[in-house]
Amino acid sequence: MSRWIRRYPKAALLFVILMVSLLLAGWRWGFTSAPVTQWQTATVERGDVEELVTALGTLEPGDYVDVGAQVSGQLTRLHVDVGDSVEQGQLLAEIDASVQQTQVDAGLAELEALRAQLEQREAELNLAELQFQRQQRLRAANATSDDAFQSARSTRVITRAQIKVLKAQIRQKQASVEGDQANLGYAKIYAPRSGTVVSLEAREGQTLNANQTTPTLMRIADLSTMTVSTQVSEADVDRLAAGMPVYFNTLGNGQVRYDSTLRQVLPTPEVVNNVVLYTAEFDIANPQGKLMSGMTAQVFFVVNSEKDVLNLPVAAVKRNDRGQWQVQVPGSDGQPQNKTVKAGINNRVRTVILEGLNEGDTVLLGQAARQAAGASKDRPRRGGLF
Repeated sequence: MSRWIRRYPKAALLFVILMVSLLLAGWRWGFTSAPVTQWQTATVERGDVEELVTALGTLEPGDYVDVGAQVSGQLTRLHVDVGDSVEQGQLLAEIDASVQQTQVDAGLAELEALRAQLEQREAELNLAELQFQRQQRLRAANATSDDAFQSARSTRVITRAQIKVLKAQIRQKQASVEGDQANLGYAKIYAPRSGTVVSLEAREGQTLNANQTTPTLMRIADLSTMTVSTQVSEADVDRLAAGMPVYFNTLGNGQVRYDSTLRQVLPTPEVVNNVVLYTAEFDIANPQGKLMSGMTAQVFFVVNSEKDVLNLPVAAVKRNDRGQWQVQVPGSDGQPQNKTVKAGINNRVRTVILEGLNEGDTVLLGQAARQAAGASKDRPRRGGLF
């Protein structure tokens, strides 16, 4: 090496100067290189913004009726099953009617006997009338005794009273027979309305006891209209009002949106795990029958809605010390500048911009300080080849 330096002194000097220059440049670059600030940005867009209250709901038939048994006995026939469509007046089930039939037969026999007694008493009354009229003629001619006259008159009065009693008994027995016949008719159960059988609570061969409570056999529901029942927290319930727009989608098909209006908010709350919840209900047409009982719905109550408006991410809009809304925009020198705007509603994701910005404007969301390639914030990087 020393021989090379003595042989080429100028080249060696140039080499040393070059190495020193590289070392100095490396040290200077390591100390003076500052982190380059990179800003996250957002663009003012135009679109729809909705202020929403969200809740989970459950779909149930809008109208239904529980079909029960009005007489006791064994369920001998069930003519329908779950899922069957029925028409009003259609035969649904039959109960063993032997007891009811016996009561009807006995009542009809007693009624027939009473009517026969009535015919007998009416015949006796005719005879009593004739005898009394004869006694009246004889008494006018002083040809009969007072006892005979009074006896004829009493017989007529008693027979008339007996006829009245029999007629009352016949009416009473007639009503009893009609009741027994009604019970006999209740042994056949007919659909009180048209709809779909959504549940069965009894089986063939089961003994039903209608003396204490009415046994429920099945439920028939109108599935053409469904009711969505939701539970809304007390923090949000004051934002709801009957008639406001609401829409939902089901867990099975989140792409389909069903629109409706809020029908009512029930005044009595339900407390679940120390959380106060209020029930809000609305109806939805179901002409194709795709909505089924028990489905879970993701419900969105539309508190406010703006169509085709300028909007930004919520994170881009802040309040200053004076309560004014402002955003940060890039300045001419590349540094952020505050700009006051007028903001509207927000849905916790997007905020409506009413004044101060135009569509396509760029605003700053935040910064990510990154060093330029090769820079280090903790310590200077040494330059040179060594």
